[in-house]
Parts: sequence; structure tokens; C-alpha cells
Amino acid sequence: MPTVMESLNGAALLPVLAMITWTLIVWFWVLLTRIPAMQKAKIHPQQGQDTRHLRSLLPEKTVWISDNYNHLHEQPTLFYALAFFLSLGGGHDTINVALLWGYVILRVVHSIIQNTTNIVAFRFYAFVASSLCLVVIVVRELIRVFFG
Repeated sequence: MPTVMESLNGAALLPVLAMITWTLIVWFWVLLTRIPAMQKAKIHPQQGQDTRHLRSLLPEKTVWISDNYNHLHEQPTLFYALAFFLSLGGGHDTINVALLWGYVILRVVHSIIQNTTNIVAFRFYAFVASSLCLVVIVVRELIRVFFG
């Protein structure tokens, strides 16, 4: 039986595993920064019930990391759906798989920018570039499915 690595349609799923892995790394990053920050500021966990209030009590960099964790649950949902569509629907050619990897790499870059310097212009460029990876895949798939 071929492994995921050996099958071309499985190649579209490897970026999914990478994205999930990165999301969990950022989750650990949140834990490693938020819990100590809350302890240092003597913030009771129940105060986190209203995150708007909690945001005002935590250091800015701690908030950036948890914002980024939330961002990894927003647009990447399109990435996940698209990767599974490619894998199951036959659109898992080398170009689309490369674009999926490009998306993952650019989202990691976006996270690193947001979680360290949080220079919005740089984050925006990474976000737009990653979004364009998805747009190109969708356009290619629309052409393949409806005109191919």
C-alpha cells in the first residue's frame, strides 16, 4: 500500500499537515506567553471571559500572538477545504501542490511577523501573497473543472 508521500493526491494533503502543525506550534506559543503574562499581572483566568477586557491587561506582544492564533483559524479554512478538494477531485498537480506549500510558507512568515515585530505592512504583503496562492489554485480548478 502506497504511503501518503508516494501518492500524488496525498501530496496535496502534506501541506495540510504542515499547516495544522504550525497552528499547534502557535498554540503552544500562546500558552508559553499568555499564562506567564497573566500570572505576572495577577490576572485571574475568569477575567478572560471578556477578551476585550483581557486584551487591555496583557502585554501587547502577548496579544499579538493570540491574535495570530485566531487568524490561523480564519482564512486557512479555505486552504484546508481547497487542499481536500484537490486531493479528492483530481486537481493535485505539481503546480497546485507547490501553491499549497507556498500558502503554508507565507502563513508561517505572516505568523512570525505578527508574533515578533507586528509590522502591519509586512504582514499585509504576506497575507496578500498567501491569498493569491489560493486565488490561483481556484482559478486553475475552475478552468480544469468547467473547461478542461
